[in-house]
Amino acid sequence: MILLLGAGLILIALVTSLMLALPALARPTLPFGVRVGIERVSDPAVIAARRFYARLTVVAAALAAVVSILVLLVTGSAAVIGVIASVVMVVDLLVFYRAHRMVRAAKLTGGWTAERRQGVAVDTTFRTDPVRVPWSWGLPALAVLLLTAGIGWARYGSLPGTLPRLFAGGTDAARRAPTTVLSAFEPVIYQAAVTLVVVATVLVVLRARPDLDAARPKGSARRYRVYLRGVAVLSLLSAACLNLSLLLAALQLWEMVTPAIGWQVAVYAPLIVLLGGWVMWEIKVGQAGHRLPALPGEELEDSGLGQRDDDRHWFLAGSVYVNRRDPALLVHDRLGSSSWTLNLGHPIAWLVLGVLAVALIVLAGLALAGVVDLPQRHSLF
Repeated sequence: MILLLGAGLILIALVTSLMLALPALARPTLPFGVRVGIERVSDPAVIAARRFYARLTVVAAALAAVVSILVLLVTGSAAVIGVIASVVMVVDLLVFYRAHRMVRAAKLTGGWTAERRQGVAVDTTFRTDPVRVPWSWGLPALAVLLLTAGIGWARYGSLPGTLPRLFAGGTDAARRAPTTVLSAFEPVIYQAAVTLVVVATVLVVLRARPDLDAARPKGSARRYRVYLRGVAVLSLLSAACLNLSLLLAALQLWEMVTPAIGWQVAVYAPLIVLLGGWVMWEIKVGQAGHRLPALPGEELEDSGLGQRDDDRHWFLAGSVYVNRRDPALLVHDRLGSSSWTLNLGHPIAWLVLGVLAVALIVLAGLALAGVVDLPQRHSLF
């Protein structure tokens, strides 16, 4: 019970910390997903919205901690942990949206967009001399993939007639399946899929439109290059961490190690390191690299322009972008994280979403027909 209580409180603290960091990591000119000028970064309305969000987020965490302790003491169910953490995140997102509305209302009533002539910054060198894929950082993921394939190949001939089912974080010894090439090399297939998806994502992101600041075009372009390369490096290292977790899970699948809590924790350890790495990176560089230090000559850079106001094309507090006149398919989102979003005003975006929807429908049909097994939820405790 003490372990459950500790896990619940830690999860609530983790969710709250991430949600509190969300507005802090965004550009100062994008508080809660609203475009404002440099002069309005410290406006009382913006400060009031930040305080409102921080206070209610902390209050929600405190209430969730009390409720989780009471419910766990009564029920003792581990499922309560995930439910309460999900509720906390939903509440925090609603508070975030309310803060977004507060800043947007102040911007509209105060006429902030008229304070500077609006414009955009364009750097053609991102096309003529784009940020290259740091292929050498992808070698660890490839090495783990080849190591897993080699161990599986050496072990395949001595495998038993049935194997336990593979799920996130280990295996289910109670559910076994006949040993086939597909069931035996399932972790390797997942590793190959993870590696290919990460590499494809990096290629697409490096060619996406850069997010530059019209007020500081030179400095923002340089910082964005550093930021973009860092995102590519971390993404490739993420593939290595995911592949390492799958390798450790594969050793359980091939019954080379005895499943235990300690080993299951070891399977999750690379994922924890991965999460910590991304959080540290976000804190260091900020959204689009705006936290990176300025070089000599960039400290006082000011073109006199304000970034073109495009709030009307952004929805759900800067997480959804719809602009039919924008030729860009992928744009950097406004939520203060290293993430991009599709331009839903672009026809290809709907084609991509349609393909994903068809894939999910086919997967659901195969699962209902018993052809494939969907992952099941399992508790670490």
